[in-house]
Amino acid sequence: MVTGGAGYIGSHAALALLARGWRVVIVDNLVTGVRELVPESTDFVNADVADMATMSRVLRDHDCRAVLHFAGSVVVPESVANPLKYYRNNTAASRNLLEAVLDTGVTKFIFSSTAAVYGNPESLPVDETAALAPVSPYGMSKLMTETMLRDTAAATDLRYIALRYFNVAGADPEGRSGQSTPEATHLIKAACETVCGIRDSISIFGDDYDTPDGTGVRDYIHVTDLAEAHVAALDYLMAGGKSEVMNCGYGSGYSVKQVLDTLREVCGKDFPIKTAPRRPGDASEIYAETKRIRDVLGWVPKHDNLKEIVASALAWERRRSKQRQLAGYTNDH
Repeated sequence: MVTGGAGYIGSHAALALLARGWRVVIVDNLVTGVRELVPESTDFVNADVADMATMSRVLRDHDCRAVLHFAGSVVVPESVANPLKYYRNNTAASRNLLEAVLDTGVTKFIFSSTAAVYGNPESLPVDETAALAPVSPYGMSKLMTETMLRDTAAATDLRYIALRYFNVAGADPEGRSGQSTPEATHLIKAACETVCGIRDSISIFGDDYDTPDGTGVRDYIHVTDLAEAHVAALDYLMAGGKSEVMNCGYGSGYSVKQVLDTLREVCGKDFPIKTAPRRPGDASEIYAETKRIRDVLGWVPKHDNLKEIVASALAWERRRSKQRQLAGYTNDH
């Protein structure tokens, strides 16, 4: 079962699972998910993961052996303004899902966590033993779920992998899925929308950080590599592997300005860029130590190239922009 499988990362994970021969049932309430991103060869259930009775029924009806949990809210500034939404959608809902998982005897669980659990790390690259000090309710909501997983695994037969994502970007190389959330806040997504004329401009939130060019530095990982990490995590658990927490990034950082320069190079033109104040909850610089995931899962990324990440995101956005134009033409005529 893939929760949030109509979303950006969940849909890519579903594609990766299908390619490996897994049967997949996707659960998504379509609040932010997009039905068109659900692969045709999966079963789809429109439901909320907080609904324990429905989750238990789906797990039983589909004879599920594992759960990959992506459903939740992901916008850091919004979590600062509306923390209870994040503790409901991310923490409380995950708690209910875990109860359904235990109730049905499923013992393999892969959780979509985040590098936001580290806050502003004292040293870089940050490894899994670093102090956990989230600076946003989003990060805290994910850390609370990690804690629930740890405690539940200690008391039951549950085994889990929590993957702490760094900045996920790009789109499926075959064009089957990509970031489709309306008004998404991801830098590369928003910048590509600006290139395509969907947004008037892209904003740099803070140019006064203590970084080489003053803008925030992040570890950008291609969504397809991240999806493959989930398949590797599932293989590991199915083979009897123990519970683990792992970073999922490339281990190198790029600044906001470097990303925008790369997009300018890829698209071959300038686009409007504005400078805005820092956003609450944003760390200044963070990138991953990735030794654990490479050693334990044998994970080898195939798309560790910023230009490739940006180009795939732009290709997806141009495709979506063309589809919107064609839909508008049909509606007008």
